[in-house]
Amino acid sequence: MRPGPRNLLTDVAGLTVGQAQDDIIKTGVTVVVGDAPMVAGVHVMGGAPGTRETDLLAPDKTVQAVDALTLAGGSAFGLAAADGVAAGLRADGRGFEAAGHLVPIVPAAIIFDLANGGMKDWDENPYPALGRAAYAARGSDLELGSVGAGTGATTAGLKGGLGSSSAVLPSGATVGALVAVNAVGQATVGEGLHFWAAPFEQDDEFGGLGPAPGPAPAPRTKLDSPANTTIAVVATDLALAKADAQRMATAAHDGIARAIVPAHTPLDGDLVFGTATGLRDADEQDRLHLGHAAATCLARAIARAVYHARPATGDIFPTWQQRFG
Repeated sequence: MRPGPRNLLTDVAGLTVGQAQDDIIKTGVTVVVGDAPMVAGVHVMGGAPGTRETDLLAPDKTVQAVDALTLAGGSAFGLAAADGVAAGLRADGRGFEAAGHLVPIVPAAIIFDLANGGMKDWDENPYPALGRAAYAARGSDLELGSVGAGTGATTAGLKGGLGSSSAVLPSGATVGALVAVNAVGQATVGEGLHFWAAPFEQDDEFGGLGPAPGPAPAPRTKLDSPANTTIAVVATDLALAKADAQRMATAAHDGIARAIVPAHTPLDGDLVFGTATGLRDADEQDRLHLGHAAATCLARAIARAVYHARPATGDIFPTWQQRFG
């Protein structure tokens, strides 16, 4: 399965992505917006998630589609980013119709990036404004690395970041991933430059280094510098039911485990949203390939997030490029 033309989540037809950040606070917001309401599901594997409106994504709940999905920094403060996204959607006439009112449905998840060296002494929660700005900035192209929800992200010993990738299935359907990488563990192997996700790399998208030689060392963690959680969106242009979207999100967690060691710890809030724009019919072969494609896309996106991270004043860890580039 080869990448789509951009190798980004936005290769999935019917989706745009917007990002906004504050480099002084070292945090930001990334929002995935459907051109039309989109089917979505969610699966949590980490022990410390932070979420908004995820219960309604269960297959048995009434609301069948969402308008946007929000990833943000800021721990619980960052959940307010969805307020800004919802305000932008409402101004554009988007939302679930209830008793004559339009109510935008914007599930959200956050990473804990409060201990990353940025200034956090705000008087007013900055995340609603960042969410509104991210919604306004949406488009088909997006930067990777130290942007949006990945602005202040870190891993054990290196800066994390915001990553994305895509793959085209044999049928021509597209799968994509978008991720904010802020893990307790490592995306690289030991003290070296190689990525855990190396077996899945496409077209030297994170350096073309190949797998690390020799036996895998014991994983490193950043328990002495608390910050945690990897949150992601995997998407397809196939027509899926909510249960199918949830199954895709569940399978995509394999990608986190392939790219981060250790993954899904009690201190991480690892979460994956799965979403579908429904522009193509899905056959049995599509359903067979879908989970694997979502997992490999997510693994690749995680490595790309770390590979593209950029240095900034006050960083507590170097970037991959500073250390190995």
